Amino acid sequence: MFEAGDIREWRDRDVVDSSGSKIGTLEAVYVDTRTDNPSFATLTVGLPTRRRLVFVPLDGATVGPEYLRVAHSKNVVRSAPSMATDGELAAEDEPAVFAHYELDYETGAGGERRLARR
Repeated sequence: MFEAGDIREWRDRDVVDSSGSKIGTLEAVYVDTRTDNPSFATLTVGLPTRRRLVFVPLDGATVGPEYLRVAHSKNVVRSAPSMATDGELAAEDEPAVFAHYELDYETGAGGERRLARR
């Protein structure tokens, strides 16, 4: 596992899948509000005139020379819930992000959001 501070330094670097295919570029890191550990990243994907941000879990991610490798395939990541490059993930959309990757979703005890951008 890598520290949140370290992965933030990788912003705008390539993100590749387990086979080495480029998926997009790292835009932001989201931490799990229950642990404050890096949990998801957003990647910029798409054509220059149709860019969007997609979410990908950081579990199993590794850092290589000049790239971040995630444990999910390019097709799975690119079909994940997305938002506009200047958008913000709505609280009601968080469960869909977790469901896409077949991950359990629970809010905090007080109903607070699970993901926070760092």
